[in-house]
Amino acid sequence: MSISARHLYSAALAFVIATLAISGRAEAPLDPMQAAPPPKPSGRVDGFTPPAPERVVPTSRADITLSFAPIVKKAQPAVVNVFASRVERMPANPLLDDPVFRRFFGEGGGMPGRNMAQSLGSGVIVDQSGLVVTNNHVIEGMTDVKVALADKREIPAKILLRDPRTDLAVLKLTEGANFPTIELGDSDALEVGDLALAIGNPFGVGQTVTQGIVSALARTHVGITDYGFFIQTDAAINPGNSGGPLVDMNGRVVGINSAIFSKSGGSVGIGFAIPVNMVKSVIATAKGGGKQVRRAWMGATLQGLSQEIADGLGLDRPTGALLTDVDPKGPTAEAGLKRGDVIVSVDGQTADDPEAVGYRLGTKPLGGQATLGVLRGGKKIAVQIRLTAAPETPPRDELKIKGGSPFAGATVINISPAVIEEMSVQGMTNGVVVSEVDDGSYAQQLNLQRGDVILAINDQKIGTTRDLTSITAGRAYYWKITLARGGQVITTVIGG
Repeated sequence: MSISARHLYSAALAFVIATLAISGRAEAPLDPMQAAPPPKPSGRVDGFTPPAPERVVPTSRADITLSFAPIVKKAQPAVVNVFASRVERMPANPLLDDPVFRRFFGEGGGMPGRNMAQSLGSGVIVDQSGLVVTNNHVIEGMTDVKVALADKREIPAKILLRDPRTDLAVLKLTEGANFPTIELGDSDALEVGDLALAIGNPFGVGQTVTQGIVSALARTHVGITDYGFFIQTDAAINPGNSGGPLVDMNGRVVGINSAIFSKSGGSVGIGFAIPVNMVKSVIATAKGGGKQVRRAWMGATLQGLSQEIADGLGLDRPTGALLTDVDPKGPTAEAGLKRGDVIVSVDGQTADDPEAVGYRLGTKPLGGQATLGVLRGGKKIAVQIRLTAAPETPPRDELKIKGGSPFAGATVINISPAVIEEMSVQGMTNGVVVSEVDDGSYAQQLNLQRGDVILAINDQKIGTTRDLTSITAGRAYYWKITLARGGQVITTVIGG
């Protein structure tokens, strides 16, 4: 291009910019290191609801050379590494009692008969007092937890709360104060295509930041937790990232990275994060001193819709949650809902399947009400449902089986609506539930698992935990055990 041509081009460009400025459409270039202007107040003002901020795509080379560094600097100090461990005792070995052996090898670590189980993950500090959110599977079964901060300090932590149903846990740092924190965002405000950053400690290499987009929302049927309603992202997530935050472009947590879909064990661009709106309820419980998260109980069984079922109900498409069973004493029956009704929304938010209904109700505080959008007979109606926790009737009467019983080492509890919700044993109304199994116990050798429902022993029905301890207290030539696991009834016989 000649000099005169360049002058002509520059003049034309200046004219265009001036014209845009006059029309009010020109904007000052964005400094990538300058903090973004504060967001406009949200909510209705004088009857007017401000529109959502406009999302734009890069339009120039300057746009694509912008940096995420300001966001990382804001979020990274609150992201931690979580190290958990426990000592596993191996079967007894007479050699361990040899004083000569102990003289050379000492007590504890490294000796045959003991093994150290370890787990590595990530977490995020959500309160200045030292509350840390991570995944439950990172600390599951572990007894000792240590947290490494971004400034290299290592601090012991105690486990305040475990919530297996959401795969979340809350830790408390036992030393120090005024820790760096990160703001919690609103996962319901996310849209597919939004940029997101994942921060964590993949493969133990150290704190790492990866970038991607929100690939999908409301992912269900993933099979990770009871509340399957995940944010999907293509930001690289690998083993060790679990418990770390998914961060939006305002430096706020919008999800807790929990799992990946992979055949190789490494990232293939399909990662799942727990929405932060679910995380908030777990944090609130921990701050209030609770040991168990209580969520709204429907007192009903829901089923997804197939096209065939939708056609039979006269629906245009197979979306919503079909009521197949209603507890006559539950909030659903109290609200006037009945079998055959289809729930399609909760407080105006679409619910395409039972998982969505469970998630929406699970994020609501107890004590209030929620409005369900319901299809009945081809018409849509709105129904108010009371948000109350499932009752624990009868009391769980927790017992740990001891002695020579084949169930020794198992802890069992009575079935109630609260236990059915907590242990995910839908459809069970009798029997007792296994809530815990000790390592190395008879119960573990019997392959009993958490969530198993013991229905009968030697053809005698088990109604309460006291029934089980009474029936298994004596000796027998054999034990015929009937239990339910994963919706299937299993009967097995073992020697006495």
